Amino acid sequence: MKIEASFVISAARAADVPRDGRHDYPLKIAAEFVTSAAAAEGLPHDGAPEVALIGRSNVGKSSLINALVRQRVARTSAAPGKTRLANVYRVARGGAGPFYFVDLPGYGYARGAESARGFEELTRTYFDRVSRVSQVGQVGKNTELLHDPRDLPDPLDTLPVVGALLLVDARHPGLPSDLEAWRWLTAIVDRRGLIATKIDKLSRAERLRALKANEAAFEHPVLPVSANTGEGLDELWTLIDRLLNNHPNPRPRPSRPPPPRRKS
Repeated sequence: MKIEASFVISAARAADVPRDGRHDYPLKIAAEFVTSAAAAEGLPHDGAPEVALIGRSNVGKSSLINALVRQRVARTSAAPGKTRLANVYRVARGGAGPFYFVDLPGYGYARGAESARGFEELTRTYFDRVSRVSQVGQVGKNTELLHDPRDLPDPLDTLPVVGALLLVDARHPGLPSDLEAWRWLTAIVDRRGLIATKIDKLSRAERLRALKANEAAFEHPVLPVSANTGEGLDELWTLIDRLLNNHPNPRPRPSRPPPPRRKS
């Protein structure tokens, strides 16, 4: 079922949002749950842009999606590590074309070795499916790169623009699993951003220290957000727009490290 929601673009910085974190002039958003995929074959193949959300199981990915689209389209769970599927949501914001949020399984809380292997496989194949198509350029072109015409990608499996957002808990700067995930994303994804969630849980002094610590650990700018108050959501929409529209397509790398492992 499609859900119509409203969202607001504010000129204020994150520290200057209203007390309740909400704004009062709308930009319509249509958001709907599409599917839960256990493998890359179950993901969309229509070529629409995608934004993958990656992070520890308790970092608040589902809550952030709900806050961005201003409706409860993503289910949240009190049991970290329970979700083993990639949950896909179709979003159309204002007059822009639709794109997908792809909520990949969280890392950091294993439900056994089988669950950890499943997470790694799904995460790897999610990004590999983009590289597989890009190796032959646009569909129907550069076919000289193929040894067998049957290797040509399905015409429906067109190359989407894919961006990735790594979500980290603002209260826990520089966790080893987060640093490993960021190194992995840096090696395979050109369009990426780093988001610090739950910033409302920190005082002003604490958040300044935490953001400095995070940026020092990751050596990259970190955007603080709160799904509860709405702080930083306008800036996050700006980042998402930039990831989807203003960077070159990701290209396959000569080699890629394995995705971050769940703890076993």
